[in-house]
Amino acid sequence: MRKYWPLLAFPALLLVWWGFSRGESPVTLHFSAAHRSTIVSTVSTNGKVEPVEWAAASAETSGIVRSVAVQRGQQVAAGQELVMLDSTSAHSELEAALAKEREARADAATLGQGGKAQTLADLNDSIASAQAAVTVARRNYEAMQRLTEKQAATKIQLQDAKDAVDRAALHLTALKDQKETLVTATDRSVADAKLRDSESAVALARHNLRVATIAAPIAGTLYQFDLKVGAYLKPGDLAGLVGKLDQVKVIVYVDEPDLGRVALDMPVNITWDAHPGKKWSGRVNKLATEVIALGTRTVGEVSTVVDNPDHDLLPGVSVIVSITSKVVNDAVSIPRSALRTLNGATGVYKLTGKTIAWIPVAAGISDVNSVQIISGVEPGDKVVDRIVEPADAEIRAGMRVKALLD
Repeated sequence: MRKYWPLLAFPALLLVWWGFSRGESPVTLHFSAAHRSTIVSTVSTNGKVEPVEWAAASAETSGIVRSVAVQRGQQVAAGQELVMLDSTSAHSELEAALAKEREARADAATLGQGGKAQTLADLNDSIASAQAAVTVARRNYEAMQRLTEKQAATKIQLQDAKDAVDRAALHLTALKDQKETLVTATDRSVADAKLRDSESAVALARHNLRVATIAAPIAGTLYQFDLKVGAYLKPGDLAGLVGKLDQVKVIVYVDEPDLGRVALDMPVNITWDAHPGKKWSGRVNKLATEVIALGTRTVGEVSTVVDNPDHDLLPGVSVIVSITSKVVNDAVSIPRSALRTLNGATGVYKLTGKTIAWIPVAAGISDVNSVQIISGVEPGDKVVDRIVEPADAEIRAGMRVKALLD
């Protein structure tokens, strides 16, 4: 009987195999039909808003904030007061400098007139008297000469008259010399130097008083402004930033792998969670020149300029950015979930009757939901996009499937 066992076992094995194959249920898969559509490839990321034109208002001197005249977000004019620092000492310095300037100016004027008024007046009176004395002495001398010629006066009397003329002339010359030396060139130089020093001190005091007021450097919107009364500022400390917000620049942080997909003049769409439903549009006007670390990301900074007529986009806010990289019209498209990789090749599982076949494909651009198929799939072909049941089923070519279609 043993020699007949193989003959009896073979039909039994066939019967067992037939039973198992009859009991295997087909895997339920969901299929999507390839179709033609427009695919828009976008680079989605985030960005930060900055004014196109801005200027900083900074402290030029140290001091305590005495008053704040504006608030963040306010429109300001160029030169408008933003903050006033305590200027008590600056006022005192100005008053002292003005007093010294008045004194120096008065001294210079006095010297310019030849000296102090009373001294000069007394000296002028003395000169006038001396001139009169000279005149009288000369008349006496002339009269004495005539008398001497008539032998009515002696030569001694004539000599005495001449000596009187010489003494009077010498006295007049001494008085005039005294007037000339009353104010010297050195005196004038010293007085002029003191006047210039006092004028410089006044100018410096006025400057110190002026810089106690921190003003808007340009007209625009005041932002990054948080000063309070009592705060202490040092020279160079930032008081606030003023920017023109009719147009703003958006710095777009593009992840390094996506930088090759971005080019100049590509359309850019901006949204901000603070204004749901509102969009701002621009175009790429500057590409990244380097990559930097941004948290855990490595990004390049791309920029765009957008109109902001309502000043809704505020400097410093983070926005959502979408750059339209490429648009393909009438593309053969399938769901991104249908595109798979097998042994390093890209392809899809296509429905053929009640089984599926592996079809290699060439893929093009993609958007959030769809991917372009350049070759391998035609419109109307049905491809697997997801497993329905059992959820842990393994998809393989040639397997029997139960197809679910939209």
